[in-house]
This record gives sequence, C-alpha cells and structure tokens, in this order.
Amino acid sequence: MALDDSTVVVGSTPLAAGTVPAAGNGLSAVSAVGARKYFGVTRALDGCNFSARLGEIHAIVGGNGCGKSTLAKAISGVLPLDSGQVQVLGRTATTPHEARDIGIATVFQEVLVADECSIVDNVFMGTDSLFSASLSFREKVRAASAMMRDLTGERIDVNELVGTLALGTKQWITIARALMTKPKVLILDESSAALDFDSTERLFARMRQLRDQGSAVLIVTHRIAELIRISDRATVMRDGRDVGVLEKQDITERNLLGLMTGQAASTKESHATDEAVLDAPVVLRAEGLTLWEGADPVEFRLHRGEILGVAGLDGQGQSEFVRVLAGVQTAHHGAPLAVRHDGEEAAIGTIEDAVGHGIVYVSGDRKKEGIFANLSIFENMLIPLYRSKSRGGKLGLIDWKDLEGIFAWEVEKLMIKMGDRGDKITSLSGGNQQKALIARGFAMKPDIIVLNDPARGIDVGAKSELYRHLRDFAASGKSVVYMSSELEEFIGFASRVIVFRHGSVFDEFVGAGIEPARILEAMFGQTAGLQRRAPRDHQGSGLR
Repeated sequence: MALDDSTVVVGSTPLAAGTVPAAGNGLSAVSAVGARKYFGVTRALDGCNFSARLGEIHAIVGGNGCGKSTLAKAISGVLPLDSGQVQVLGRTATTPHEARDIGIATVFQEVLVADECSIVDNVFMGTDSLFSASLSFREKVRAASAMMRDLTGERIDVNELVGTLALGTKQWITIARALMTKPKVLILDESSAALDFDSTERLFARMRQLRDQGSAVLIVTHRIAELIRISDRATVMRDGRDVGVLEKQDITERNLLGLMTGQAASTKESHATDEAVLDAPVVLRAEGLTLWEGADPVEFRLHRGEILGVAGLDGQGQSEFVRVLAGVQTAHHGAPLAVRHDGEEAAIGTIEDAVGHGIVYVSGDRKKEGIFANLSIFENMLIPLYRSKSRGGKLGLIDWKDLEGIFAWEVEKLMIKMGDRGDKITSLSGGNQQKALIARGFAMKPDIIVLNDPARGIDVGAKSELYRHLRDFAASGKSVVYMSSELEEFIGFASRVIVFRHGSVFDEFVGAGIEPARILEAMFGQTAGLQRRAPRDHQGSGLR
C-alpha cells in the first residue's frame, strides 16, 4: 500500500497526520508539537510532531534533508523554532546551556573537538564556569581516563593532544563528554558513523545501560541494521514532517523504507559480483609496502573493472592503507605503483601523483578532509575542475557553461537535496554534504576512485544509488577501492574484500565468499588468514 503525506503509522495502525503519538505507559521525556524551522525556501521542519519516553531508546530516521538533525538541534536548544513547541521534561531549552541544566546531552553529527587541546580538556569542555571548577585537574584526569578506557577498551593517555588521534577516537571523546554529565536525555546524531563494529557494540551497551537507568536515548542514524537491533521505537520523518512511529516489533527494513519513501518497499535488490575481473589487467599494485614500523608488508593488486572492499577493526591500518593508495599520506616503506596502459609504472607518493594518474580520493571525514566551509555548494563540488575547464591561455577564463552542465548532472545523479547552488556547503544536511564530495570525485572523471567510508551519514536510498553508480563506473573499465565499517555494504557489491589486521592484509574473501559473519571473524583474527592457506585457496588475491 502506498503511503502519502497524510498518513502516520503507529505500529500497524494509521493515524491522521498531525496527531502526536501517545507516550504509552512511560513518562514523557521529549515532546514536539507543530515544530517548524525554515532556512530560506528550505523547510527543514514543517509541522513535525514527536514524542519520546523516559526509559526507552528512540530512533529518528529518514532520508537526507528530512529534518532529523534539525529536530535534534531544536530539542538541544541549538536552533530556535520559527513556530511550534519543543519540551524536554516539561521545560523548553532556548540555549545549549539551558539544555545542559535540564539534563540534555547531545553528540552532534560533526565530530566537535578542539584539536589543539588535550583529551581531558575536551572531555570536560563546558563544565566549568569562568571563576570555578567542578573538579580538580587530577580528578578530571582520573575520571577521563576511566571513561575513555571503558568506552574504547584501551588505556589512553588523556593528556595527549586530540589533533593527532584517529577519527574514531575523537568520536569517543565527544561521547565521553556527553556521558560525563549523566544525562536524563541523551541525543546521538549519527554518533556511530565514525565507529567500527566492535566500538559500536560498546556504544550500544552504554545506551542500554542509560535506558535501564531511566534515561531517554534518542538516536539519529542511517544504519538500518543497527537501529533495528537497538531501538525500542522509531519515528520516521520525510520532508520535515513525522510520517510514522513504529513499535519495536514493527521496526523492519521494509516498514522503514516504506515510510521513508512514501511507497511500499520492494525487496532488497541483489547483484551478482563478477569474479572474472580478477583476471583483468592490474592497474594499481604494491609490493613490500609497510604502513608502520614492525607491520608485515602489504602485497596488493587492483584490477581493471574491480570493486575492492577494504575492512578492519578501528586502528588496524585499513584507513591508512586507502590514504596511501591515493597519495594522501605516505607509507613507512615503499609506495603504491600505478600501472599505465602501456605497462609503465609510476610511484604514487603525493596527491598530485595520484590525480595525475587518474586516482581520486573521497573521505568520510568531510569536516577535516572534504568540505571548504566558506565556499558555496557549486565551488565545493567543482573547484578541482577550474583549471581543466579554463580557456583563453594565460587569461584562464573559466568555461562556466560547461561546469554548470556537470554540476546539474552530478546533483541529479546523486539526488542532492539543496536550495540555491550559491548557498554555502554548510547549508546542506550532513548527508547531502557527503554526497557533494562524492559528486566531486565523479566529476573529476578518474580511472580509479578510492573511497574511505564514504557513506557516513547517507540515507539508504542514496546508498543504493551510490552503489549503482559505482557498479556502472566499474563496468566501464574503471576501478573502485571502497573502505567501509558497514560490512553489509560489501554483499553483492564488491568482487573482493581484504581484511586488515595489525597493519597488513590478514585475510581475503572473493565473490560468494563475501559474508559479513566471516569478514567479522577475520577482523578478530578468527579465520585461517592468507598466510596459512594453500596457494589455490586465494585465487582472487592477484598475487599469482
């Protein structure tokens, strides 16, 4: 059955649009009635109603630009509404400081840390007044050390500067900052996006602990498999409005997608992977490449037309590996070699080397490595093309008409939801910012595209479109390296998956052997691994 904008579903029972879902037997923690927030012509919230209870984990889900993050910011006192009302525990927060006093803690989609400060300073940021401190510095160090050890499972020097840390560790710092306040309402906006599977499970354990202690936990996420496992209820949003509330037993991928799109959801599309590409010519290779001192050397081949998946637990070298492939950072020893059509090879040591040989990099850390916050959407997407699309010799006159055509094509292809192209990139939702970065990569017309967790913050529909475009890209004779922390992304998409452990390739899976359970076992070192297999067992390695 098609669902239109006038339909709201609670469990399996339709309600009239605009009805505030009942809070059930639990005490109401958060309620929004008729919430509206406009940014120019963009209606981020357009009469949204929402209700969450104490003692539950409540997911807020929807496509990019549907208003999820705007609602979270309104609840947190960051954004004032144009009309309507939001109440938390009977009070309305008009500033983040008021929200903190009420008992609200929010972990925002962007990883908000001060790189020049230590971990302990970041964890306790905002807790002290100008003339007094809540704890002594020694007590802060002790508390921050205990919290970070509990969250990460590792001993961490909390006096270390944050700027040197991995993105996943920075995300834990923002989560620790929120948990230190012992919140009555915890809001997590895409907070697992920078975490690997093991870290996400630890976060889920913390969320359940807070729920069982009587707090309300609100999560904004695009990871449907995760929210199905963790959520007690889910509110679905579309075009700034609430279009349905699902109880736990009704939270399924089919129901969620049906509400998100307004149509009955079809079964998940499946695509067979072509293992024949593993016999195609090699376009990028590495031999004896070491990522850090003491790590085993990486032996690597990428074939023309191949989609190679890269996986691993946080800190095992997979992120460094894809960055080395694209010239973003250098290896401890050795360098990848781009193989030209004539068989000549060239070392990739810099980004200029990579771009010169048709290799483009797309990062999932858009704040640090992607967007230019002060530039427009148009400039962010197409600035790498200005030189190649100029004419008039030394005058360097840019062919704006040609660029406009490229911009319109990429926006339509990736379904980027935006206002005017001259608006700043920061006017877009986080997911649409990420899509703009992916569009930039495609616009550069590469032979090899290297993607480092590119689907962070992207909704399910956009992910499907991205996979389709990457499959078409590979089918045209190009190659893809796709690192992801979501193992389900590889099924029916990648022709081969390599798993990193301790800075080197530990295991490899090909074609029908690409199964999330097996990949996860390899990530924890529970498979045989390449070193202990007979040569015939890793025919896809490209090392023959």
